[in-house]
Amino acid sequence: MGDRQDPGDPPLPSSPPSSDDMVACVMALEAALLPCLPARELQAIDRSPHPSHQIDVERHARDFMEAAKKLQLYFISLLRESQPSKAEMLRKDIAVMEEELKRKKELIKKQENLIQGWRNELKDQLDKHVTELDRV
Repeated sequence: MGDRQDPGDPPLPSSPPSSDDMVACVMALEAALLPCLPARELQAIDRSPHPSHQIDVERHARDFMEAAKKLQLYFISLLRESQPSKAEMLRKDIAVMEEELKRKKELIKKQENLIQGWRNELKDQLDKHVTELDRV
């Protein structure tokens, strides 16, 4: 059986899975499992000489395995969605760095404006003192 994908298997979903998908997978899994649950009946059918009873057991088991595979594919798609690719991680890092760079440039501009204001005040103070000294 292995990890190979049968041609009849559904492909992995390309769109992000929703919780409705998971609920549908779980309900299908439960529906496939329910016929397998009455163990006494299954044991009796398993020992039955009628080939149709054996086919029913095999069909229930196959339905259950198909539903389990769909649920597994759902969780694999969730895992892929939650683990971004290296390119996506780098884009996110670059966006964070660009935002930080923008914020720091604004901070530097604000500090330069403050310094320029202080220079102007100091120049005014110096001019006042020079004017007073010239009067004396």
